[in-house]
Amino acid sequence: MRVLVTGGCGFIGSNFIRYFLKTYPEASIINVDKLTYAGNLENLSDLARSSRYYFVRGDIADAPLMESLVKKGLDAIINFAAESHVDRSIEDPSAFIRTNIFGTFVLLETLRKFYPQEKIRFLHISTDEVYGSLGESGSFREETPLSPNSPYSASKASADMMVRAYHHTYGLPVLITRCSNNYGPFQFPEKLIPLMISNAMEDRELPIYGDGLQIRDWIYVEDHCRALDLVLHRGKEGEVYNIGGKCEKTNLSVAQTILDRLGKPRSLIRFVADRPGHDRRYAIDFSKIERELGWTPRVSFEEGIDLTIRWYQEHQEWWRKIKTGEYLEYYRRMYQNR
Repeated sequence: MRVLVTGGCGFIGSNFIRYFLKTYPEASIINVDKLTYAGNLENLSDLARSSRYYFVRGDIADAPLMESLVKKGLDAIINFAAESHVDRSIEDPSAFIRTNIFGTFVLLETLRKFYPQEKIRFLHISTDEVYGSLGESGSFREETPLSPNSPYSASKASADMMVRAYHHTYGLPVLITRCSNNYGPFQFPEKLIPLMISNAMEDRELPIYGDGLQIRDWIYVEDHCRALDLVLHRGKEGEVYNIGGKCEKTNLSVAQTILDRLGKPRSLIRFVADRPGHDRRYAIDFSKIERELGWTPRVSFEEGIDLTIRWYQEHQEWWRKIKTGEYLEYYRRMYQNR
């Protein structure tokens, strides 16, 4: 099986590539990544000499490049490429429009040129944030109307609708997944869990938006990779599959758990002004993928957070290099007045 992965140098993409090559010894992967701030070649440095892995630095919005890669003969495209941080989308939405919407459009148009002579399955990786925010009860189902509340989630919802339209209009063999909050190795340290871990290890304050009682559903990244594998191979074309961890926790409780695991005082927590339009609660109903494909999460939060903390302890050089220069300046700017 020959697969094109977009955005494979990011957090989830790099974990998926490593998982897929390990699971399928005969498979090969072309990884195209623009290497923006969150794309890191070091995430896959151990695969650099593999004959089954080929890296291309490029932009999914580059139509000639995408066409040249599809011409190589593919069985599937998995689209991880996205600008993904809500704070950055609030500060400047333009990159989110270009990559998340226009980039997805370019990929779909490229596939349309080769269809139906080439039937390449297209798996589009989305997010539960496209559904908006929940009250104290209930959970997002695949049929829940999309109601995005940030430029980031609006760009992802727009891409989802484009993917859906290309299936219904042109018959392209597409699939969409919407997953809850991931955590695990190689996650860029602007995200909640790696930020809390790395700050705690440095005895720095842990900034928590508002009262910290925003609720998210957490899933260990390897569980997400297993779900994507199943959807790619056995999912019904044109369908959406929710993926969740059945693990609702407040941001505050996540930070407290990390401090407790590291033996650090909870006094390191600092509450800062809330993010504009901050969604209060997400929760995923993943009964469809459980029922139709037999998937369920295996890694508990307790096990997963210990694995994640241990990884960041053992790879301090990786994240310390990231938390300098441009990122450090961005981090200071985002939190100094909050």
